[in-house]
Order: sequence, then structure tokens, then C-alpha cells
Amino acid sequence: MPNISAHGVKVLISVLLGTFTVSLNNSALNLAVAQLMTTFDANATDVSWVVTLFMITMGMTMPLTGYLADRFGRRRIYLLGLWGFLTGSALGAMAQSLAGVISARGLQGVAAGLMIPLSLSLIFSAYPSDQRGRASGTWGFAVMIAPAIGPSVGGLLLEISHWRALFLMNMPFALLGLMCGYRYLPADLSNRRRQFDLPGFTLITLGMGTVLFSLSRVATLTDLLRLQALIPLAGGLLALTLFVRVERRTETPLLALSLFSHHGYRLSVILACLQSIILFGCILLVPLWMQNALGFSPLTTGLVFLATALAAAVCSPVAGRLIDRYPPQWCLGAGLMVTMASLLGLATLTEATPVWMIGAWMGLRGIGLGCAYLPSTTVGMKDLPEQSIAQASAMNNMSRRLTSSLGIVALSIYYDMAVNAALHRGISHTEASAAALHHAFLALAAVAVLCLPLAWRLGRAVIRQRSASPSGAPSLAQASEPPLKVASARRTE
Repeated sequence: MPNISAHGVKVLISVLLGTFTVSLNNSALNLAVAQLMTTFDANATDVSWVVTLFMITMGMTMPLTGYLADRFGRRRIYLLGLWGFLTGSALGAMAQSLAGVISARGLQGVAAGLMIPLSLSLIFSAYPSDQRGRASGTWGFAVMIAPAIGPSVGGLLLEISHWRALFLMNMPFALLGLMCGYRYLPADLSNRRRQFDLPGFTLITLGMGTVLFSLSRVATLTDLLRLQALIPLAGGLLALTLFVRVERRTETPLLALSLFSHHGYRLSVILACLQSIILFGCILLVPLWMQNALGFSPLTTGLVFLATALAAAVCSPVAGRLIDRYPPQWCLGAGLMVTMASLLGLATLTEATPVWMIGAWMGLRGIGLGCAYLPSTTVGMKDLPEQSIAQASAMNNMSRRLTSSLGIVALSIYYDMAVNAALHRGISHTEASAAALHHAFLALAAVAVLCLPLAWRLGRAVIRQRSASPSGAPSLAQASEPPLKVASARRTE
């Protein structure tokens, strides 16, 4: 393997600082919900907008990244996003009302929506294809380690200081990221003639915003059947359907949906969506078991999740090197097998299960996560044309968010119905919760099994593509496939 250039390392460090800032803030700020309720004399529903608005605005902004990066340059838009996140942090720290805190979080969501899809694009532009796995693995380390230490740092700051400190702690990392970004991120060409797809933008933002908003308010079947949830959900899904139809007929689409004609990319998105259901399903189910059924404290629950994040962070760089050197299906398959084993272990939880055993199963899940979750996205995107990476990353992120939201709603409704049915039969709450979790984790294990053939097909597709064009030039076989329709070509130097 060629040595990684010093330029690539500088670009990687610059992007890591920004990504770390976003991830650290999100994981730490969730702990401040109770204190915000007390400070502003607000109820849980009002304070939940601190988390909800961030997710909605980020999902609505992501579709714009491809257009903005092409129109103004990736470096400029990424740094604009980092400036926005820094500004949101400052406004959040100075907020005198809950509305001010929520508005600051909305600005942070917009900024994160610009930064996250461009992160991989900037990293990939600094590395050749055969080194991108290693680079994205290091990036994955930051993505995993920030949520691991965020709750601990946030809890410590809340103990010795104030909730405002959770906003202030972002600022040193953001400032350092800006300094490195302006110094090391290369300026890229911009296409000032790129036209803006207003119909596509209207439909995708309306669709993403209403769907994410509707799903964020659903926890039971009763919630889902209310008109307040059904009408915006149906409207959002209709807008997304119309968006697909409009984009297929537009010469300069906001999102190049024709990227899905690339077999490897299409498989990687499907694989990432299925794994997102597993990831967020565990984030939902394990706290329900530990806190609601067994009465463990949030700190104990956080330590269990710390095992997952640390294991994933350690494995992510190793997996990145493996997918660069060996057929990627072996690393992905091994990660999925470990994930399946951990889910089967979690399905055996009982009231007598010790905490260390839960932590061990969650740590094992982290190993599977590090070997299969982010690497599957990297494998599907590393051979795409460079000018398509930003749009491909945005579509991957949006697909994962929509799918995971639907999965969480499905699991929440099932858990609520199963527990209530068992309680009506006279079963204790702990036993009812254990039975519901047993079937839920078995269902997630079945999803992991479904991922195995997809991982194998993804690896084979990537190998065939590289074999067909060992020098990077398109082969006759590739030329016969439908061409990738990118939004527009950049001007030549």
C-alpha cells in the first residue's frame, strides 16, 4: 500500500475536528433535557424540540449539499457549515429562553446538514481509491468515539457547571477545525452556471421535514393513528414520491438519483439502511429494558453504551485497512455475523442477567458495528466519480435517517402493544418487557441475517468493477451500463 501523503493527513485531521465537534455536542446535550425543563419551567414535550429540531433541520439541509458544493466549492460550504455550528453554539450558550436554545439547535442542525455529507467527499478527494478505506476508518473512529465520551463529559460539566457549558465546550474544537480548514483544505473549482432545482428542493425539504417530524412524535399505535401524525406523514411521503418523479425528468436535478444505477452504491445504501434499523433499534430497546423494567440509572445505561462506542471506535480503523487490502465482503460479513451473535445474546436478557453481561453483549455489538456499518458505506462510495461523492453521501445519510426513523416507530409500537397485552394477562411488567425484548432482538438478528447476502453481493460487485478497469479507465462492460448522471461537470482548469 502506498504511503499516505502528508497532505491527505492534514485534510483528514481538519475534517475530523469538525465531525468530532458535531458528534460530541449531540451526545452530550441530550443529558441536559431535565435541567432545561427545570430552568425554563417547561414540559418534556417542549424541551424535546432541542433534539427534534436539530434532526429535522439537518435532514432538510442535506439534499442541498451537492448543489452548493458544485456551485460554490466543497471547501467553502464545509467551512460555512462549521462557522454556522460555531455560531449556533455561541447563541445556545447565551440563550435566555427555551425558544433561544431551540433556535440555536436549529442553526446547528442546518450547519451539520452541510458538513456531514461533505466530510467523506473532502477526505476521498485527498486519497486515492486504494487508501480511502483506511482514511474513512480513521474518520469513523472520531464518529464513534465522540458519542462514547460525550455523555461522560456532559454529565461531568452538568455536575460542576451549567447546561450552557455543553454549548461552550464545542467552541475550541470548532475554532481549531476552522483554523486547520482554512490552512489545509484545498480550494476546488466551482460551477457558477449550475442551475438551482427549485421544484426538487421544495419537494425534498417538505417531504423530509414532515416525515421526520411526524415520526418523531410517534411512540405508540395510538400516536400513529392520530390525524395529527397521519396527515403530515402521508403528505411527506407523497412529497418524496413526487420528488423522485420530478428529479427523473430534470436536466440538472438537485440529487442525481441515477447514482443508484451504480450497482455497488445501490447495495451499500440498502445495507446501510438495514444496519441503521439495528443500530437505532438497540439504542431504543436497551434503555427501555435497563431503566424502565429494571430501574437502573441513566449513568449505568450510559456505561453499557460506552462499551459499544469504544469497541466500534477501535475496530473502525482496522476495518478500513482490511477493506483496502482484501475483498471487502469478508470484513463486512464477519461484522454482520458478530452483530447477529450479539443480538441473539441480547435476546436472552432476563431479570437475573448481570450488568457486566449486558455490557459484554453491547461491546460485541460494537465490534460488529465497526466492521460492517461505516465500512459498507465506504465500499459503495469509494469508486464513484469524485464530483458525485457529496450527493452520494447526502442520499446515503437521508436514506438511513428515514429508514431508522421508520424502524424505531415500528419497534416502539410493537414493544408498547406486546407489554400492554402481557400486562392485561396478569404478567408482571418485568416479565412482559423481557418477552417483548426477546422477540424484538430476534427480529433485529433476522435483519442482520438479511444483510449477509447483500454484503457478499456488494463485495463481488466492487471486485468486478475494479477488475474491469484496473487502471481506472472505464471498461467496455462499464460503458454498456447506464451512465452515472451527475448534476454537472466542473470546469476544466
